[in-house]
Amino acid sequence: MKTTWSLTLTYSLVAGALFAQAPSSGVSYEFFRDKVQPIFLAKRPGHARCVECHDNQAPRLQELTPGQTMWNEEQSRKNFDAWKGLVVPGEPTASRMLMDPLAKEAGGDPFHAGGKHFKSQTDPEWLVLAAWVNTGTPMAAAAPSTAKLDYNYYVENVQPVFLKERAANEGSGNACFSCHTRMASRLKLQPLKEGATAWTDEQSHANFEVVSKLVTPGDPATSRLLLHPLATKEGGDPTHTGGKFWANRDNPEWKTIAAWVQGEKAQ
Repeated sequence: MKTTWSLTLTYSLVAGALFAQAPSSGVSYEFFRDKVQPIFLAKRPGHARCVECHDNQAPRLQELTPGQTMWNEEQSRKNFDAWKGLVVPGEPTASRMLMDPLAKEAGGDPFHAGGKHFKSQTDPEWLVLAAWVNTGTPMAAAAPSTAKLDYNYYVENVQPVFLKERAANEGSGNACFSCHTRMASRLKLQPLKEGATAWTDEQSHANFEVVSKLVTPGDPATSRLLLHPLATKEGGDPTHTGGKFWANRDNPEWKTIAAWVQGEKAQ
């Protein structure tokens, strides 16, 4: 199967067609199947095709049936389930799938094992991926609340959670900051200065602004920061790339952050 989308469509045309559809919180499976999957099969000068690496490493692409040049419906569904976790609906520049292969000078993440395929955010393929992400709608803004988020409590109690080294049995085994200072994500923390083990006050204020947008003041139960790493069976989000390191809401870290969300102040 061939597609001309990645060569001929501008982002405005793509977006215009998409926004005519009824909005949805999740991204479109049909768009992924028909327009995104061919990008995984495209030949890349100097680099392997996406499928040549991702048929045996996460996020996985299904192995093509011998003699076939495109995935069947069942395989496409499995591909979709694997890759939708790398995007933030409605937010292309917060989506790892788009930022990992994008050149660093164009705002991309520092590293991608498969190389940097997109030199800019106007690359035709990048625009197709962005259009797919925009088939979903961004997370709703937090509702106003009388609870106030205390900066000093955040610095003393919440921010250290991001620096904690995780054991191998705690999700990915990495400290939060090791991924969230360098990868595309809603939780984009400031990179630590060389040799530093904590953020400066200026960096902490910048982090505070970012982290505050991921909680609903006064309501821990609807705060993304608290649901993303929480075990799914306990009400957490379906997936978290860094793993599920809070087994339940009795976890001391969960309680510490929940207290901040509920308006706890530093002593």
